[in-house]
Amino acid sequence: MQRQVLRLAQVPDPADNSAGMRIPHAPWCDDRNRETAPRPAIHCKRRISRCFLAVWLLFATASLSGVAQESNPLDELTQAASTWGRENLDERVLQALQGNDQELVRRLFSDLTRRLEADNVYDLGPLKDTARRLLPVLQQSKDTRPYAAWLQTQLDYLEAADELRRQMQPQPPKRGAPAPPPPPTAQAQSTVWDKRLETRPLPPGARTYVPKLKPIFAAAAVPPELVWLAEVESSFNPEARSPTGAVGLFQFMPATARSRGLSLSPRDERMNPERSAQAAAKYLRYLYGRFGDWRLTLAAYNAGETRVATLLSQARTRSYYTIAARLPAETQLYVPKMEATVKKREGVALTSLRLPQ
Repeated sequence: MQRQVLRLAQVPDPADNSAGMRIPHAPWCDDRNRETAPRPAIHCKRRISRCFLAVWLLFATASLSGVAQESNPLDELTQAASTWGRENLDERVLQALQGNDQELVRRLFSDLTRRLEADNVYDLGPLKDTARRLLPVLQQSKDTRPYAAWLQTQLDYLEAADELRRQMQPQPPKRGAPAPPPPPTAQAQSTVWDKRLETRPLPPGARTYVPKLKPIFAAAAVPPELVWLAEVESSFNPEARSPTGAVGLFQFMPATARSRGLSLSPRDERMNPERSAQAAAKYLRYLYGRFGDWRLTLAAYNAGETRVATLLSQARTRSYYTIAARLPAETQLYVPKMEATVKKREGVALTSLRLPQ
């Protein structure tokens, strides 16, 4: 939001007009008018001084008025978070929370959504403590548990981002404004995600859904190993719901769900494991046909195929790593997390997956 702030005007020296300020004309002080309007020199100086005093008072009053009307940035942040909450969160969710928790959830979800969409991975780390604090709060109510399931998956990104920031090598000091830190390397991401998943148990729903959904992926001519996308998206919780409207095991947004043949009413088929798996598998098959690379396919699934296609065209490349730093922070973490998950759960590399014949 842009704000106009009036600055206090500097009182100019009457003898200095280097800034080009227009000085009110005093005819009795003009050499051209001395013959017709002679005035003592002392009167000339007093009139000029009074003129400049009036001008200064005018500017100072306007400036002070502007300062008084300038809004507090914290108030603006609170108002923006409240507006975002009203537009994105179900009213029942807000009613299920206490007053202070309502405001904290609004702020966290608003800030987290913004930072996930930006391209700086390290900016996510500072939100992890607030997310940890609010996760148990959201888990207490039936109306807020779907958001808790979503926040649980996002907390993984926040903690990984914090680890990546701590591992980052300090840059040598340079003159001028500090340069932004380089994005995490592919090796750093791989190391962090492998370590995080090393001892992680299966999500509660995995034993139920994986055997049912793998045949659906295979029938859509998609590697069945990609069924673990549901762990990355929702931890196999079909009720998971994001503040921006993504729902289900595979976190379909409303528009994408409709385009993939899912109905949102009277029943939301995004919450149906089999129907959402069919849609996800067919969408992955379509994206792979367009990009021919599993990393790009996953990036397009998360960030949108148009965005990925545009970045590839701008960079004149077909490589995920060439455009990775320009993708949203969530996507930069999402793709390597999916790679690590497939390796952990299936013992295979993402790049080795082939389309079923």
